[in-house]
Amino acid sequence: MTKILLTTLMTATSLMALTNMEIAEKSDKVTDGFGSSIAKTEMVLINASGQKSTRQLEMKTLEGDNGDKSISTFLTPADVKGTKTLTHEHVERDDDQWLYLPALKRVKRIASSNKSGSFMGSEFSYEDIGNQNYNKFTYGDKVEEVELDGEACYKGERIPKDKNSGYTKQVSWVSKDKFLLKQVEYYDRKSELLKTAVFSDYKQIEGIWRVGKIVMRNHQNDKSTELTWKEEKLKVGLTAKEFNKRVLKQ
Repeated sequence: MTKILLTTLMTATSLMALTNMEIAEKSDKVTDGFGSSIAKTEMVLINASGQKSTRQLEMKTLEGDNGDKSISTFLTPADVKGTKTLTHEHVERDDDQWLYLPALKRVKRIASSNKSGSFMGSEFSYEDIGNQNYNKFTYGDKVEEVELDGEACYKGERIPKDKNSGYTKQVSWVSKDKFLLKQVEYYDRKSELLKTAVFSDYKQIEGIWRVGKIVMRNHQNDKSTELTWKEEKLKVGLTAKEFNKRVLKQ
């Protein structure tokens, strides 16, 4: 009887086990439902010697069924003030991205082959600043239950579907209790560890979980970038016309 009961429990546990894709979907869902948002953020660039330079940004996002739209505007310092990046995410194909350079007064399209390049000198790439929808990856079969800084997490691999991705794979840690993304390792085209992103300071705004800080560390050049949300408002009524390419020059 004991053996039968044990077998039944093991089978039930196996049936209840989540796949990496299910974990990623749940992680997406807990941060969804905001409609549109406006955030004031601070970006700190830290070089290999520890020297820092600080930038202030405004970030607007519009949620969409087939991908989000976002626009980032640099407010300070003077040398980057007015620079804007517009991203139209697409779940089933490459994202569309544009960069507006105020000094040249022109809009430049970011080619798919260049999306692994640095976003405005930071350790984030243009690929990183797009919304990482869970449908844009395939997933490894193995799910590990591990601890990260004392917190129980699911650990698993995901592979970008985009052939122009700068990454061969990513390894993610998602908290078991709230399904919040806690850490991602990014492996370059040589399958070597390139960067690690740490996600922290989560808070709930109107019942929706939002990240408060991301630290991206580049292991190959010893540089890092900290992105901190100073203020964020959700469900602010933004519309698609505010994310049109023509808005970049305004």
